[in-house]
Amino acid sequence: MADVTGMTGVAGGMTGVAGTTGTTGGVAGGVTGVTGVTDYDAPTQRDFMARVRAMSDGLPAPPLAYVDTYGCQQNEADSERLRGMLAEMGYAFTDDEYAADVIVINTCAVRAHAEVRVLGNVGALVHTKRAKPDQIIVLCGCMMQEPSNVEKIKHSYRHVDLVFGTHALPRFPQLLYKALGRAGRFFDRDEGGGEIVEDLPVRRGPRPRAWLSVMYGCDNFCSYCIVPYLRGRERSRAPDRILEEARELIADGYTELTLLGQNVNSYGKGHGLDFAALLGLVCAIDGDFSVGFMTSHPKDATPRLFGTMAANPKMRRHLHLPFQSGSDRILSAMNRGYTRDGYISLIDNARSLMPDLNLTSDVIVGFPNETEEDFSSTLDLMRRIRFDNLFTFIYSIRPGTPAARLPDDVPGSVKRERMARLLALQAAIRKEKAGRDQVR
Repeated sequence: MADVTGMTGVAGGMTGVAGTTGTTGGVAGGVTGVTGVTDYDAPTQRDFMARVRAMSDGLPAPPLAYVDTYGCQQNEADSERLRGMLAEMGYAFTDDEYAADVIVINTCAVRAHAEVRVLGNVGALVHTKRAKPDQIIVLCGCMMQEPSNVEKIKHSYRHVDLVFGTHALPRFPQLLYKALGRAGRFFDRDEGGGEIVEDLPVRRGPRPRAWLSVMYGCDNFCSYCIVPYLRGRERSRAPDRILEEARELIADGYTELTLLGQNVNSYGKGHGLDFAALLGLVCAIDGDFSVGFMTSHPKDATPRLFGTMAANPKMRRHLHLPFQSGSDRILSAMNRGYTRDGYISLIDNARSLMPDLNLTSDVIVGFPNETEEDFSSTLDLMRRIRFDNLFTFIYSIRPGTPAARLPDDVPGSVKRERMARLLALQAAIRKEKAGRDQVR
């Protein structure tokens, strides 16, 4: 899924808490493990929301929460649920870390740069904690699903009060209640990941745009990508729940719906319909609205999907389809499951059905063993496809992935030089396309 911070406009469900795997009671420094229960139980979490709300009853003003989000659109959607639960627990919201009673940082682990940014900003929160000693600092999301990061926070960022990973999000009310009890620091890295939890409170962003998650996790295991290990295997929501949420959003004035998934076009496992069919059902809802989706994988992009997009006027004419490299050798090493020619064929088919298609993509520069010839193939593919925009990334090692076992043998100076050339080419393509549009 594309990183919402990384686009180059180019230039450029329970009783107790389940599955804690790391910390248990008795660890030095007041660290407390959260242990107990195995399944999410919505009534229990509603009870904890009420308990937290009761803590602020009688105060002259509601307590304040600050929620900061790093990474992809799915993280944005998760943060909307975190804000929804906080609102149910009586919190109002602020953009000032020093004013906040609770700070929640929803983290990203897709790139090393994102982790460095998170740790730098979390380190700076020692000053807000010093100014407001009762402040609760919470870290959650993908970074906090990685054991090494949890240990780093535990020992080097002692001002952080609560840590939980991606699978523990529905238990946030119970975890926050424990943290507010000042009985120690709490760490929960539930490794379940097989459950879809519905009916969590949501506090959405401003109209007209709305995120609508349709599936979670990924089964692709691209060799460089940590997402399947942090988000779990693919799970698709029931279509009736998706359609119900879509109707509610439209009725509430949200007219630009974006269907989300780590690999959204693989939707449908266990439900008897594919993603193209789901899109058709969403578009058939009455109302004046548009539909888009992110992020797709080329191996699951089909003529049927493109046909559905072309046949439905409610579908936005935008496709984000990451190609990552123009070299078949590198694509194989990445375990992407398609070839350069296969990708080109997909795009040719999509454009034949939708000549006005806006096409964006992802590309990685400097993957292990990438030669100048491999990189030239990437530039050639860009010239052939002529993307409207790109998310561009210099390869960084993600510990725990197969690619991390490969020698990172492309020097940093070469990676940066290749990136500069790629960005210059994309800038030229954009300039040419803009000029052509003006002539029209």
